[in-house]
Amino acid sequence: MMEQETTSQINKDVSEPKETLVEVNGLSKKFCKDLKTSLWYGVQDLVAGYKGNKEKRELRPKEFWAVKDISFTLKRGECLGLIGHNGAGKSTLLKILNGLINPDEGKVVMRGRVSALIELGAGFNPILSGRENIYNNGAILGFTRKEIDSKVEEIIEFAELEEFIDMPVQNYSSGMKVRLGFAVAAQMEPDVLIIDEVLAVGDIGFRVKCFNRISELLNNCAVIFVSHSMPQVARIGTHVMHMKKGVVDYFGVDIAYGLSIYNQDFTIEDTTVIGEDVVINSFALSGKEGTNKTTFSASETICLKLDFVNNSDYKDYFISIVIMDANLNGVASLNSLSENIKVDKKSYSTEVRFENIFTPGRYAINIYFLENINSNDYKFGKTLSNYRNLTYFESIGGVLVGTVPVQLNSNWII
Repeated sequence: MMEQETTSQINKDVSEPKETLVEVNGLSKKFCKDLKTSLWYGVQDLVAGYKGNKEKRELRPKEFWAVKDISFTLKRGECLGLIGHNGAGKSTLLKILNGLINPDEGKVVMRGRVSALIELGAGFNPILSGRENIYNNGAILGFTRKEIDSKVEEIIEFAELEEFIDMPVQNYSSGMKVRLGFAVAAQMEPDVLIIDEVLAVGDIGFRVKCFNRISELLNNCAVIFVSHSMPQVARIGTHVMHMKKGVVDYFGVDIAYGLSIYNQDFTIEDTTVIGEDVVINSFALSGKEGTNKTTFSASETICLKLDFVNNSDYKDYFISIVIMDANLNGVASLNSLSENIKVDKKSYSTEVRFENIFTPGRYAINIYFLENINSNDYKFGKTLSNYRNLTYFESIGGVLVGTVPVQLNSNWII
């Protein structure tokens, strides 16, 4: 059941305790994997409904719970980062919250104006211009024409579409659509703002502007934000909910813990090799004592041993090691040039040691063999070989805050 309370019921006095804007209790929604069977079940449900049969049913053949028994509350000033792998039930939950589909069980209460950016171009009439769609969307949100008039120029400016605002939306690129959609959703200052992964379509400059705007809106609204970018969730989230197979396995304010659960669902991809000039014959990770292992405590020494052969005619080259986090971002690097190590032989059995300064999580190691043109000016030439995800290690211990991957050693005087 979905309930909507009007804005007049909301007391926005910031001096008083923050009121609850979103209440979800025991929410469940099931789907059927087969269309024909789904239609037949629909007929059965209609008949059962007409007879007043309110008995709670278990799943029938080919049915599954897209979301099951979801409960949470969200107050003004809070941002819920909703995370989970594809198929976890996030989009279904958002559609229920936005009133696009009805739940089979449970209750949702949304207080105030709700603005949603769930599907790219959703709510836009493709044959109307961007300006006309602004008025249409504003009216759907419950704003008067006068209120929209006062906001329209801000929306156009935020979307950076001044030159194209009177062009039909069907001619917009995906990036233009998401810019207009977010501008309408955010500039109208809703009480509840729901955002799916569509922001990933925008360029980096616009995404930064969007997140700055969300931070501003958090003073007076509640935000539900779905993303596969954990740094973005950590940046604006006050709460995090991790979903798996339609159920919630974590909901709380420990953002770092929630993100670590998300990262555990994914494995490091297989090693890929680009370039055949340098061949790594063997490699191993070990601790300072020499025992092979892949799990290291905070501040422990990590030792990488390599045996490789240079099959090319390049005689002056160097080795670069890049450490990647679970989001495939490079978080640290080390190379033989910085140690003034000359690499010019055909084959090597080498070893490099570094301190584990990384926060808890899994990290992949990429290795590059690069032609060295001028080490004094750090001018590099051809990439002889590139080993992506050669191996990985697990860092344990230390303190994880958000998605910050590096934990520096320091001296505190208090």
